[in-house]
Amino acid sequence: MKMPKNNENRTILPEPTIRRLPWYLSYVRMLDNLHVEYVSSTQISKELNVQSSQIAKDLSFLNVRGKTRIGYEVPHLLKELEDFLGFNKFHDAVVIGTGSLGTALMQDHGLVNYGLNIVAGFDVRTDVIGETIGGLPVYAIGQLSEWQREHGVSIAIITVPVEKAQEVADLAIASGMTALWNFTPYRIKAPVDVVIANTSIYAHLAIIYNRMHMTSIGAEQDSMNSSPSKQDKKEE
Repeated sequence: MKMPKNNENRTILPEPTIRRLPWYLSYVRMLDNLHVEYVSSTQISKELNVQSSQIAKDLSFLNVRGKTRIGYEVPHLLKELEDFLGFNKFHDAVVIGTGSLGTALMQDHGLVNYGLNIVAGFDVRTDVIGETIGGLPVYAIGQLSEWQREHGVSIAIITVPVEKAQEVADLAIASGMTALWNFTPYRIKAPVDVVIANTSIYAHLAIIYNRMHMTSIGAEQDSMNSSPSKQDKKEE
């Protein structure tokens, strides 16, 4: 009989591996939809640009191993990835801050495919309170504690202005939220038993701009190195 995976295995899993597992899941899910029976780490490697040895190592944390010269059984790999990541179970969440980003998340019904079920939004703006976004109700932020006691949702998605980030996080925690998905560039402080995931769009933009700049400098240097110098032209 196969033993269930325990929580200890999850706590020691390297974070880079955790970040790669959803890539594998998306690709394997696509293969399953195409009724592909087997996939090798080499095939996954070519599609996702991750070394096949790294893929095999990552999947070994899930006690998933492929068959020699055949690879991984797609339906089995899909189930193991979904089970491990928790994407096959629904986790209710609320959005705090229903501006453009919060609205986009509330309207993104694809998140349900990854186990995230947004059930409501909270805001301070009177023009949105009492309205619906993506079919979901929007409440006043002052109602959060009472609403949380009734519904017991554990995840708060924070999409408020940066100066309100910590205040909103404190309110969410005081209301009983145990996990915060922070979309602001502010580094929220919380008790050690509260899970925080930071997704800063601005940080990723900084990385993009920096890499574009470095690529541009590299291209200029290559161009200078490949063009003939003045001395070379005189000798010609």
